Amino acid sequence: MKAENVDDKKKSDESKKNSDSETKINWREKILLPFLALKDMFAELSPKYVVTVAAAVFFCIFVVAMVLVFADPKPIKIANNEDTDKKIHIKVSSGMTTAEIADQLSSKGVIASSLKFRFISRVRGYDGKMKPGTYVFTAGMSDEEVFQEILNGSKHLVKFTIPEGFTVKEIAERLYSLDLTDKEDFLTAAEKFQPYDYMKRPENVLYAAEGFLFPETYSVESDYSIDEILELMAGEFNKRLTDEMRGKAKEKNLSIHDLITLASLVEKEVRYAEDRPIVAQIFLKRLELNMPLQSDATLQYLMDAPKEDVTISDTKIESPYNTYQNAGLPPGPVANPGIAAIEAVLNPADTDYLYFVADRDGHNHYSHSYDEHLNLVNQYR
Repeated sequence: MKAENVDDKKKSDESKKNSDSETKINWREKILLPFLALKDMFAELSPKYVVTVAAAVFFCIFVVAMVLVFADPKPIKIANNEDTDKKIHIKVSSGMTTAEIADQLSSKGVIASSLKFRFISRVRGYDGKMKPGTYVFTAGMSDEEVFQEILNGSKHLVKFTIPEGFTVKEIAERLYSLDLTDKEDFLTAAEKFQPYDYMKRPENVLYAAEGFLFPETYSVESDYSIDEILELMAGEFNKRLTDEMRGKAKEKNLSIHDLITLASLVEKEVRYAEDRPIVAQIFLKRLELNMPLQSDATLQYLMDAPKEDVTISDTKIESPYNTYQNAGLPPGPVANPGIAAIEAVLNPADTDYLYFVADRDGHNHYSHSYDEHLNLVNQYR
């Protein structure tokens, strides 16, 4: 009885083992069946058919990519309320590649796609034919419009006048209005522009070029670079600052930088020629007495827009340029002075005034003491 039970159990185990094996085989077949079917299907297809289908798929991908690249971006820009009237200055230098030009146009928002621009240029044979120059575009222009400008290379003479007392910011604005430069690019270049030793930028100076861009009327080609314009104006200053003037500055223990800083204050504080030597004398005497210059021009230099009158709160502005809070000269010039202001510092009046106040017509009134000065302020302001 026990032997029979053992045999039956053995047969049952073998049957179960065979059943499990068959189940595993069935599961494998079910999993592999789709792949086997695909294998059989592809085996029946001709290589030519497979190549045709693959080519069609790649073509569709290419078409979709081209649609995305060449889609007209203008509706998107309008929807985003972008300023399409803002002038964008693009400088194309000799030797620049199409890729470099396209990347510059794209990064500044003139065109939507650098790749599209390069593709059109290659297909139409424009590579190597784009002319150097400074061009003015607006955001979202069509590639056709951009190509028309750069391929034609419109170059012309531009005349501009920089009045005495203009700051670097005002010069940047004027050049921008004449489509010669980009404002921000000009200011960035002016920060460190110092081709002459006397222009070496002291600590805290906002623009190394400030004070040394001579006020004059200039004529330049429209493709002049920012550096070329700066070199032209600084070169004119260097030429106008004669050996005699440099010698007088040395006699007064004034560096060229200090001379022009003082002259810039005189230029901004004075409206009438007869007042220049007197105001220059007052500033020189205050420096000698280690007395704050208290020049409103240094405060105005720190403001976004000029004010008719500075306030008490303005005199508390924290800045090395604030001559109400700091004795001595400001870090650098606050404008670009003309020859008359420079000559006034080199040849000051022989007076002992310490104070001055301008009336509403720009005429200065002078005094020896602070009490006299306050009376004049109440009278004329």
